[in-house]
This record gives sequence, structure tokens and C-alpha cells, in this order.
Amino acid sequence: MKKKSVINRFLIAFSSITLIILMIIGAIISTWFSICYSNQKKELLNKHIELMESYIAEIFDENSDFAYNKLKNSMEVLRISLNMDPIILDRQGYVYAVSNDEFSYLKYNKLELEDIDLKELTSEEIVESEFIDKNKEKKKSYIKALVNKQDLLGYIYVIENNKPLTYIKNLYYIIWILLAIAFILISSVSFYIAKKTIKTPIKKINNAAQKISKGEVQKRIYIDSKDEIGELAESFNTMAESIERADIVRRDFISNVSHELRSPITSIKGFITGIIDGVIPKDKENYYLNIVNDEIQRLSRLVNDLLDISSLESGKFNLNIVCIDINEIITLCILNLERKIKEKNMNVEVLFSNSHEYCIADRDRIIQVVTNLLENAIKYGDNDGKIKIETYPKGNLVYVSVFNTGPIIEKENLNKIWERFYKNDKSRTNKISTGLGLPIVRLILSQHNQDISVENVEDKGVKFTFTLARQNDQ
Repeated sequence: MKKKSVINRFLIAFSSITLIILMIIGAIISTWFSICYSNQKKELLNKHIELMESYIAEIFDENSDFAYNKLKNSMEVLRISLNMDPIILDRQGYVYAVSNDEFSYLKYNKLELEDIDLKELTSEEIVESEFIDKNKEKKKSYIKALVNKQDLLGYIYVIENNKPLTYIKNLYYIIWILLAIAFILISSVSFYIAKKTIKTPIKKINNAAQKISKGEVQKRIYIDSKDEIGELAESFNTMAESIERADIVRRDFISNVSHELRSPITSIKGFITGIIDGVIPKDKENYYLNIVNDEIQRLSRLVNDLLDISSLESGKFNLNIVCIDINEIITLCILNLERKIKEKNMNVEVLFSNSHEYCIADRDRIIQVVTNLLENAIKYGDNDGKIKIETYPKGNLVYVSVFNTGPIIEKENLNKIWERFYKNDKSRTNKISTGLGLPIVRLILSQHNQDISVENVEDKGVKFTFTLARQNDQ
């Protein structure tokens, strides 16, 4: 099915409205001109009649040929100038003189007027009437009594010629031709402006959107416009950049997940196959089975972390918000990680401003946050180094910081540590971390409407600080 263009429909509607308005304007101008012309014609007719009254008075008084000729001349002038045929009637209504041979058949006959009573006519006004000629054609007419010194001389009957004067006719043509030209110009200019400012840019945006939908995420559009279309183009480019970044993240994520899964699976497959095939000696089987067990645990951690990220991002889990003692949770997490701390011979220093620091949060999720931060400090801290944990209230928040001595994070990489699978120390084996701990920490805190930050401390180590909502009744 052929698609309908919104712009074309708009232009058709606009052109139709413009045409109707111009037609109304044309009709008003034509009607106004016709009324003005009719009034002016009546005024001129009155002047001609006044002139003829004197000639008719001379004819009736003296019956001279000179006066009759002047009357005929004035009737001819009226006929030519006003495009009307005058007929002179006597007191009884008989036709005395005509200006056009077309009406010669009326001469010396009584003119029958069904809608006019001659006795009621006065010299003060011209009365409109209707004349039907010998061809049964209806014509507009006017009649007026001719009076001289209170004496009725007769009547003048003027018949309009249905054929308009050439210049009047041409004037109407000019009015409508100008309106037609105005319509064509308005429609053409409107189409050009709409095409340049709306149709073409929208077509560019549509084409770019179709290409992006087919995978060409690098596609951009460039429209030099400061209006809504320009804003739409800028928004489209911003969206395209976001899609491109998301596509890069998606591809990197798939690549990283594939790599993280392939490595332990390859190890597990190799060791199991070696044991089954008898390549590995019996006395070494337990050693390699322990390695396989470590790899399976690593896979389990990776899958669990991926599931955590998926549920956190989709919002499919519900926080169990309760009142917790963050100091108690930190103490518990330290005890749980005591073996790992001793393996690196690290010293843990805990500074609590208050013996108890109550917060509003999900207990299990905050345990996960503190555990991840402590494991991160142990993994990347120096052997025989130091871990310092501090909590202190400030306003409606409780601040928790975890510091470890060791290599600092390069300034350009401070924001990258929140990315999935990012590992600051490239020399470390992938077995140490899944690279998902810190992204999970930030997602959990975001769900609590809190945030976390990281900073290097005077080239001595790295410090993470996050906030929690404080219990108000403390």
C-alpha cells in the first residue's frame, strides 16, 4: 500500500484553505465592485434623465425637431455610456421614442408593465422593474416619472443590456486572474519551503533511522537549522551515539563473557579429558581435580555475578529495606574474609565515629557491597599492607570509606573501573576477579538512591567512599 505523506496532506489542506479564502475574497471584491458600479450607474442614470427632462419638455411644448434630435442624441449617449437602452413613454404609457432599433416594435404601442403602476411613480426615485423582450429574455430595467414644473411629461424606461460592457467584463477577468496567480504563487512557495525545511530533513532522518535499524550505528545526519527540525536532528544524533556506544558495550560484553567462560571451560575440559584418557598419573588426579573445582567455582561466581547484574538492571528484584547497623555489617564482613586478609598479612584498621551507626537499607545487598569492596582491597592491596575502614555521619547520610595501600589507579582509568570486566591491573590473571564486582556495587547503591566514589590518596593507595540513608531517630 502506498504510504501517505503527512507533508503532502498538510500542503493539500493548506492549499485548499488558501483557495477557499481567495475565492471568498474574490467574491467579496466582485460583489462590492458590482454594488458600487450599480450605485454609480444609478447616479449617472439620474443625471442623464434630468438632462432629458428638459428636452422632453421642449418637445411637448414646442414639438420642434431640434429638441427631438437633442433628445435622441442624449438617449444614444446614455445607451453607449451606461450600456442601457432608454425608452420614452408619454403620459398614458405609450412608447414615444426608442434608442435602439431592437425595440422599434414597441413604438407607438402601450408598454404593459405588470409589476409597476405608472400612477404611483414619482420623479424623486427610480424604481426597478423587469422587462421581457420578444425573445422571452428577462432583463433588468428602471423606470422614472418625467416631471417639469409639477406637470407630468411622461416616463423614461431604461432597459439594461445583459451583455456587460467590455471594460467591466475585463475587470472581472483581471480580478480572478490575479487571485489565481496569487493562489499558484502561494502554493508554489509553500511547497518549496515545506520541502526544504520539513520534507527533505524528515526524509534524511527517516533514511538514517532505517540504516541504523539495519546495523549501521555510525550513521549521522547533518541539518543546518535552528528550529524544531534542527533540534530533532540533534536529538537523533545523540540517540545514534548512545546506540553506537551501547552496541560497542554489548559487543565488548559478549566478547568478555565469551572469553571469561571459555578459559575455565577449556581448563576443565582439558583436565577431565586427561584423567579419562589416563594421560594424568593417578597420584596427580586429586591435584588436577582441585584445579577443576577452582575453575567450577570461578564459573559459578561469574554466572552469579551476571545474574546479579541482570536482575539489578531489569529491576526484577525487590529491596528489603530495614534498619541496619552498618558497623555490625562491616565487622561481620571482616571476620568472613579473615583468612584472605591473613594470607596477605594485611593490617585492618577500623574507625567508627559511633559504636552503632544505624541506616535504612537492604541488609543482604549491603553485605554484598561491603564484601566486594573488602575483597577488592585485599586483591589489589600490597602484601603486608594496610586496609582502613571508616564510618561517620554527616547530615542525613552515613559515609563509609574503604582504603587500601597499594598501586594507585591512573587518572584516566578512574571512571573505567565501573565498567563490566574492566581490570586495572592487566598483569593479574583472570582467575583473581570476574571484573563485575564494582559494577554490581554501584548498581546496588543506585537502587538505594545512593552513590559511590573513588579517589587516589597521596600516591599511597586507593579509597572508595559510599553513602547510606541514616536512621533519623538516632
